[in-house]
Amino acid sequence: MNKNTITPRFIFVVTTIIIASLMRLIPHWPNFTPIAAIALFGGTYLSKKYLSFLIPFAALFLSDLILGFHSSMIAVYLSFGITVLIGFYLKKNLKAGNIIAASLISSVIFFVITNFSAWLVMPMYPKNFLGLMEAYTAGLAFFNNGSYGISFFLNSVLGGLAYNILFFGVFYLAKLKFPVLAKA
Repeated sequence: MNKNTITPRFIFVVTTIIIASLMRLIPHWPNFTPIAAIALFGGTYLSKKYLSFLIPFAALFLSDLILGFHSSMIAVYLSFGITVLIGFYLKKNLKAGNIIAASLISSVIFFVITNFSAWLVMPMYPKNFLGLMEAYTAGLAFFNNGSYGISFFLNSVLGGLAYNILFFGVFYLAKLKFPVLAKA
């Protein structure tokens, strides 16, 4: 990285990503996390493409070192990478409605990919179309008893929306107060 990369904007975005990754370590409802928001925010606001992947992935990986890994981590990281790519689209189309749509799409992608992975690796699901549909159905209702939020899927949707509104909103307001942050 050269000195042109480390700008006040870069420091603000990276700090937001680091703080967000630390938020994963505090108690929360399952899947109500800033994971998708980290990827979307980094993909949107980090000016160099390699940093848009490197910094959010490093933050995710370091928090996973503390939280632990599981058999579907590849699916989580794949959906995370796709969300960074969605952030590239947002970079050129930054509007509130697009941020909300990107957040919702990211949650659906995460659900589809991680539940497909669960179907692949868990022996309880038959390896056919009905087994796949069973995995998706189970994913919709998983932990749907109120004490863990609404469900894994809806927690992911609501968490993504909440954190994206927070990160993008705070950055928008910070740019108004500190115009130097508007410079890429």
